[in-house]
Amino acid sequence: MKTFSLLIALFSFCTIHSQKAQEVPAPPYIKSVQFYGNTAQSQLPLIQLGQPLNLSFDDIIGDEANYYYRITHHNYDWTPSVLAKTEYLSGIDDVRIFNYTNSVSTLQLYTHYELQIPNSNTTALLKSGNYLLEIYNEEDEIVFSRKFMIYNSLVSVGVEVLRTRDLEFIENKQAIAITVDLGENIIVNPDQTINTLILQNNNLNTSISNIKPQYSLGNQLQYLYDEKTSFYAGNEFFDFDNKDIRAATNRIQFVELLDLYHNYLYGNNTRAETTYTYNPDLNGNFAIRTLQGADPKVNAEYAWIHFNLQHPKRPAGESIYVYGNFNNYTLEESTKMIYNEETQLYELPLLLKQGYYNYRYVVAKDGIKLNHNPISGDFWQTENEYTVLIYYRAPGARFDELIGTGNALSTSISNVRRN
Repeated sequence: MKTFSLLIALFSFCTIHSQKAQEVPAPPYIKSVQFYGNTAQSQLPLIQLGQPLNLSFDDIIGDEANYYYRITHHNYDWTPSVLAKTEYLSGIDDVRIFNYTNSVSTLQLYTHYELQIPNSNTTALLKSGNYLLEIYNEEDEIVFSRKFMIYNSLVSVGVEVLRTRDLEFIENKQAIAITVDLGENIIVNPDQTINTLILQNNNLNTSISNIKPQYSLGNQLQYLYDEKTSFYAGNEFFDFDNKDIRAATNRIQFVELLDLYHNYLYGNNTRAETTYTYNPDLNGNFAIRTLQGADPKVNAEYAWIHFNLQHPKRPAGESIYVYGNFNNYTLEESTKMIYNEETQLYELPLLLKQGYYNYRYVVAKDGIKLNHNPISGDFWQTENEYTVLIYYRAPGARFDELIGTGNALSTSISNVRRN
């Protein structure tokens, strides 16, 4: 009997520690989640060891509910690390978020919450690597969660964006070449101890992982793959700015005031078969701002944004979503467009806080986003941001360190590798 109980306990332990962390999307009453390190706009936080981490969000129920936070450390593949909390966190978590303020002079009441780490309870995060921040309520139910990374810069990472050498996709894809300069660091058996992650526009959902060094030359590791490290390039994001909630603009056709403001955007068209046109954007990000008050955190209004897309009805099993960092690139019912048989348009009203937003339309089949972009198209000239993360687990070590990062924009894209 004791043996059976031990086996059950061992099985439970292995199951828990093999489960990969998944982000929990925010519920409909949690809006405008902004998560960032030292960047101007909200995006996937990639911060250096010792730098602050910032989270803010709105609860549009507006009843000053109590929210708490919890932080966990994870391996490269997002399985839980074996580190005890005291090894990666100085102080405590599982504490209430005390910094909150109610909205002022807005039609939509909401409570705005802010969390910064370090703070008086959580004084430092001590290890590099992957982390998960969970926000939960008084019933200990997870409301939403977000991933972030902390790096300790031990190696330098060179990133270069190239046109793919695959002639089938030469007009549609961008390939990433990587050079890791180890400096004086001794990396043992890099094929086994080094792991690499490549991000396009800070979107974890479309990242490329499990890429191993291809060559080792002196103190450099080189990744000269083509197909393995190539992304569909997509197209520039659409955008709108409603910082003046009452004004029509070149993106907002007209404004209507009912219970809340309604902003009706000009219609968008399918661009897959058109010629590429450069349009500066925030690579999918958003920024909260308003002209109706001095503090956008609590003075910005919420408005119903009416999207509409001229596009033929997709086959059965395929759906179109509005997509961007405003909801962490999540496919959910609230961003799923409805085809209007009468107007023959895809339409969607979406409640968003005033600001400047990037968005695009993506197609999902049976709930899974297609890799290519049948609505926006894929053009090798598209301006994208690529980030490379280098993880290392030394022989005998107990967790995956994030030892270096590199970044590049595709504005410098080339047909040939330059280094």
